[in-house]
Amino acid sequence: MKASATNLNQTPLAAHIVERCKKGDVRAFRELYEAYSAAMYNICLRMTNNVNDAEDTLQEAFIQVHKSIHKLEREASISAWIKRIVVNHCLNTLRKKKVYFEEVDEVEVLAEEGIDEAQFTWTVAAVKSAIHGLPQGYRTVLNLYLFEEYSHREIAEMLGITESTVKTQYMRAKEKVRQIVKQQNVTR
Repeated sequence: MKASATNLNQTPLAAHIVERCKKGDVRAFRELYEAYSAAMYNICLRMTNNVNDAEDTLQEAFIQVHKSIHKLEREASISAWIKRIVVNHCLNTLRKKKVYFEEVDEVEVLAEEGIDEAQFTWTVAAVKSAIHGLPQGYRTVLNLYLFEEYSHREIAEMLGITESTVKTQYMRAKEKVRQIVKQQNVTR
């Protein structure tokens, strides 16, 4: 049976593959890579918004996984561990590109204004396109919070910004996505 990320995590098979990797078994690392690379590539692509950067970042992340697999605790979730390495490498890629996160003072996050969303169509393609069009800072925070399920506090720590800034960037990203999707619907 070919291992995949969905059937591998925290199973005896996963533990066996990790143990083989720790012993230097190249085939085991290949199995690990094949099980997780597609999901991790998607994270890289969402975060970097560039195919070449995503491929490079994924490669660098898996090199670190290979070098650091001996540090993985037996009880640890292999997918969470790999994901954390991948996200950190994505953030390093973005830092090299000098992504700007707009610092804000403490702001009161107002309740969202009622939008009659029934007036326009939310399609996966429209939302993906809108997210793709976001400024990198907004997109990074949105991806980390919405797709990677990190808390505002965790994102703030990862990015070296305040939690208030993360909340504001996330709120602005959501509003910008709404505006873009609404505009796409108006122009149809």
